[in-house]
Amino acid sequence: MKPATESTSLTSATFEDLVREMIVRLGENPQREGLANTPERVRKAMQFLTKGYAEDPEALLKAALFTVNYDEMVIVKDVEVFSLCEHHLLPFFGKVHVAYVPNGKVIGLSKIPRLIELFSRRLQIQERLTTQIAETIQKVIEPQGVGVVIEARHLCMMMRGVEKQHSAAVTSSMLGCFRSEEETRSEFLSLIRQRPNGV
Repeated sequence: MKPATESTSLTSATFEDLVREMIVRLGENPQREGLANTPERVRKAMQFLTKGYAEDPEALLKAALFTVNYDEMVIVKDVEVFSLCEHHLLPFFGKVHVAYVPNGKVIGLSKIPRLIELFSRRLQIQERLTTQIAETIQKVIEPQGVGVVIEARHLCMMMRGVEKQHSAAVTSSMLGCFRSEEETRSEFLSLIRQRPNGV
């Protein structure tokens, strides 16, 4: 391993070099058997966990648009989400619930979990993730309204800082009729609280 020098810039160093430097600064030996291949593994993991930057969310939804005469609420709930908090690069994870009321068009149901994954595979904060999902659906299919709720646990709270093991953050974004009509919003919130088989 070449030693870090003042002349080495962040952009000229390889990803693996940066990870080795971090390991050294943490007081470990990057040559140790258990750590020797860690820089490469970290690079591959980070590339996977941030692959959403290379994907186009609008193109994803436009590829599965269908014309319908259906105007009742469509809900996809309990979609698992895993993301990296941009403040500490630690994971947060939980469930996403999405609903919309069509206005002549629907999207293939599988595209909603894929949209969630696309945005979650970026450095995120939960609040922004929530609004990005809602605003993209609203922009692409122009429904009567969209509602998104995320319930997540954050390892930056559970492993460090306040170290609260059982706390969860809940965020929501309500657009269109979900914001303006209390009945629509209440129906959505009631339905996502129901467990499978009514339990």
